[in-house]
Amino acid sequence: MSQTIFDEVRDAIVLCGGEPILSCMQCGLCSALCPWGRMEEKSPFNIRSMIHMGRLGYEGYESDDFLYACTTCNLCAVNCPRGVKIPEIVRSMRSVICETGGIPKNLKAVVGSINSNGNPWSQERSERTAWMKDLNVPAFTPDTEYLLFVCCTSAYDGRSQKIARAIVQLLQAAGVDFGVIGAEEQCCGEATRKIGAEEEFGNLARYNIDLFNNKGVKKIITTSPHCYHTFKNEYPEFGAEFEVLHYTELLDRLLAEGKLKPAKPVAGKAIYHEPCYLGRHNHVYDAPRDLLGAVPGLEVAEFDQNHDASMCCGGGGARIWMETKAGQRFSDVKVLEAADKEASLLVTACPYCIVMLEDSLKNLNKDEQMAVKDISEVLQESL
Repeated sequence: MSQTIFDEVRDAIVLCGGEPILSCMQCGLCSALCPWGRMEEKSPFNIRSMIHMGRLGYEGYESDDFLYACTTCNLCAVNCPRGVKIPEIVRSMRSVICETGGIPKNLKAVVGSINSNGNPWSQERSERTAWMKDLNVPAFTPDTEYLLFVCCTSAYDGRSQKIARAIVQLLQAAGVDFGVIGAEEQCCGEATRKIGAEEEFGNLARYNIDLFNNKGVKKIITTSPHCYHTFKNEYPEFGAEFEVLHYTELLDRLLAEGKLKPAKPVAGKAIYHEPCYLGRHNHVYDAPRDLLGAVPGLEVAEFDQNHDASMCCGGGGARIWMETKAGQRFSDVKVLEAADKEASLLVTACPYCIVMLEDSLKNLNKDEQMAVKDISEVLQESL
């Protein structure tokens, strides 16, 4: 292959938003910190090598277990001595691969489902509001203060629907003026962008922005950190001007104002798992802990690595849609540490984390020792 082709590949990565690739000085700190290095079974993935290959325009980084191994957890980026936005490099390299049709087959199915059904779960659009059954959830009107945007996972996945229902009941208990749009909504597109399907992501962003603007939306509450990050940090690229809150931020405010009052004791020891897209990507650290700390009777513990140093569950960067072999599951490490600390509740604030942690809990036969819950479910129990 000629040097010209190598240059074209590198230039394509930069053009797709991967300019930070030119700032990397190849110190290797990113690879040293990467959670893949803690796995029992080693992976061929090495973020430093991947960036090096991208800079030189080499092919070979597009395999399922290399480029698509990255969870975009941002641990490398927050510690990079040059401030390189490494997840942006990963996304840009995936975009180049996506344009050639080279993404993994199961991720093609995810993009296809989002394009045809408006969600990655291959479910009918008309079922997007099935989670609301038997709940008196108001429809959003131009006079409503907040749009509650329920992510695709909490809209369609049976386990995750409990999170959406708990959040609704907490908002109602605190007297929040909110509503939902429902079946007209489409996926926020976070998985689409992480896969590298930039054109499809742009289409989703423009559709949802137009929908929200036409409905009169000014403020959005999200159930998922991934929707939160997408609406808050990526939709402005397409002209969005919404105030975006993760539900823990709003509930923390309501708690401080005395409008949310956990009263019923919840016995047990809870340990909080930090969602990457809530914590490291968006610096929401205090609100989830404030909420857990307000639950009577609940003992709250921390993982040894927490806040900016927290370990990813393994579900970000579209990894939730891919198979991960035993011995390579980040969530296994989290569950085992939680068990060592004798936690009875492994608590988080992200539907993806719930899926990953519950799978590990069952696979490691720890489901009799502890349960995985969202913060909203713990608070609902305490009302």
